[in-house]
Order: sequence, then structure tokens, then C-alpha cells
Amino acid sequence: MKIGIACYPTYGGSGVVAAELGKALAERGHQIHFISYAMPIRLDGFIGNMVYHEVEVSSYPLFDFPLYTPALASKIVEVTKFERLDILHAHYAIPHAISAYLAKQILGNNGLKIVTTLHGTDITLVGLEPSYLPVMKFSIEQSDGVTAVSRFLREKTLTNYHINKDIQVIPNFVDTKKYQRIDAANIRKNLAPNGEKVLIHVSNFRPVKRVPDVVRIFQLVRQKIPAKLVLIGDGPDRSYCEQLARELDLIHDVKFLGKQSELVCLLSASDLFIIPSQSESFGLSALEAMACEIPVVATSVGGLPELVLHGETGYIAEIGDVERMAKYAIDLLTSDAKYKLFSAASRRRAVEAFDAEKVIDLYEHYYEHVLSGQPALTE
Repeated sequence: MKIGIACYPTYGGSGVVAAELGKALAERGHQIHFISYAMPIRLDGFIGNMVYHEVEVSSYPLFDFPLYTPALASKIVEVTKFERLDILHAHYAIPHAISAYLAKQILGNNGLKIVTTLHGTDITLVGLEPSYLPVMKFSIEQSDGVTAVSRFLREKTLTNYHINKDIQVIPNFVDTKKYQRIDAANIRKNLAPNGEKVLIHVSNFRPVKRVPDVVRIFQLVRQKIPAKLVLIGDGPDRSYCEQLARELDLIHDVKFLGKQSELVCLLSASDLFIIPSQSESFGLSALEAMACEIPVVATSVGGLPELVLHGETGYIAEIGDVERMAKYAIDLLTSDAKYKLFSAASRRRAVEAFDAEKVIDLYEHYYEHVLSGQPALTE
């Protein structure tokens, strides 16, 4: 198949999944064409049948804001015409699905199919804004196929937008051959020179991720056991988190590492993953941690309870319940026997339910159904 992929190239779940999906499909022999305003963050290395097409957005004094949606639509038209795409896979509904729809109308009856994958905040936050809701609903209804990364997100979409549309749940995935625990003794020695326990969090530091809660959880954990905290990523709340760490006299035990492209070594040097999000449609970063044998302490929101099995691969608590999350963390980090069980169960769940090979099979099967005009599948 010849597949175009439109996605955000930034440090976030939708862009990571789009990039990893494209690479995996290219390795299976499909021709993959990424279309975005910058190179997606996970597109490292050369694959002969995978190409990146940059969307150029012109600046003009008449326009206060860049006109990305029509520029993206024009690029999709160009790539489809010359590369004869079969499918345009839009990751994140706004603006990618709308741009894909515009491109399809311009191209006329050329057979291009649009598959839209809903990742989370495009539905739960952005799409509910009055100025976007009609466009969001339209883009979903006009797509030839729609997938969601969790059952929660599918039900939220159907409820919020009152649409009659088949939405296939295809979860996020992880390459369990790449994401597995390795010997990271040197890195661990750097992070925790005196043998402290290492807590880790990875996100884009948006308010919805509640990263300050991670710092507060760590403060309670450190009162009971020697520990260090590793924060990976960057975004709006980073400065506040650094300020909070100073105010709580934690700054020497909290390492802000910014954006990191290689996570396996850092995850392998850690003991526990903390994800206290206010909204999380799946939790890809938590899955990558689980693949590296790290139990997860998470909030009971969105798709996280579908990923993290309470009392087996980690623990679930209510949003903002810093004390309970800290209690769970201390419980795991002070019981070697329990920790080993949770650690092994985390890896097993990642391999059995979310391994990349299995999920890529689902996407291939779904593409074939969309191309045949029968996108509805059973879970």
C-alpha cells in the first residue's frame, strides 16, 4: 500500500505513535509518505521506502496566524497526485483530518481514502471548544475510517459529538524488542550515586499532565526512603516545577533532563513511573516504562485503567490524591518481593497486549477493510 501520514512532529503521544507506525509499515514493504511542517521526532535512520514531505507555510502581513490547514491540504494533494497514495492517515483530527478532507475534494474521485486516528486531547479538550466542535464532528463523519487509541476515547467521542460512526479501537503500541530493560548501571550510578530508588516521569509538561503532583508525590516518598526523581520532557509547567522543587528543598534530588530521544537507558535505570494526569486517553509513556519492567502509579482517568492493572502492574488513584499515590509508591519500593512480581507483570502485559507487531497487524487489516469499503471490524 501507498500510505500518507499527516501528524504533529512534536514531543507527544500522537506524533510518536504516527512515526513508529510509519517506520513499522515501511519495514513491512509499504510505501510511506510523512507530511508535516517538521520532521517527526522519532523518524531516525534511513528506510528506503519512507519519505518526508515538508509543508511550507508562507507568512504574509495580511494574516495574523499561519494558514497551516490549507497549506497541509495543498501538500496532501501534491503528494497524492505524484505518489498515487491509497490512504491518507490523519493523526489528530484538527487540523489533519480537515486538511485531508479538503484534499480529497480537490482531487475528486481518485480513490484516496482517509483514516483518522483520535489520540485524546483533540477530542477531550480542543474539539469541545465551541469554535471547533462542528468542524471536529464533520471531520470524523467524513473520514472513511476512524480509530481511537482506547475504549474510553471511543465512548467519549461518540457521547460528546452525538455521531453515528463506527470507531475501531486500536491501542497504542510499543516495540518490545527495543523497549526492554538493559544494563544501565553507569547511568543509575549517575542518577542515584548512593543507591537511592529512582522515580521517573516523562511528558510534555502541559497542565493536563499535572507534573507538579509528581514533585509533591516525590517529596512524600523521600520522607520515608532515600530517592531521586528524574523528569524528562519540556513544556509550559517546567519552570514552575523547578521553582516548586526549590521551595520544597528538593532541587538537589530532582533531575530535569529536558527532551530525550533515547529513553530505554533512562527507563532501565529507574524503579517506578509516575503519571498523575488529569486526562490521558492511553498513556504511551507509561506503556514504554512497563515494557522496561517498571511498575506504574497512575490516576484513574481515561484509558489508563485499561493499561495499568491495579494491584498487578501498578496502582491507580484518584486525580490529585498525592498522598495515596505516594503511599502506593512507598509500598512498592519497600517490598522487594512485591516489586519483582509487579515488575515482571508490567513487562508481560506490554508484550502480550501492546506489542508493536500485533498492533501493526490490526492497522494493516483495518486499512484493507477501508480500501474495500467495509471499515467496520470487531474488537
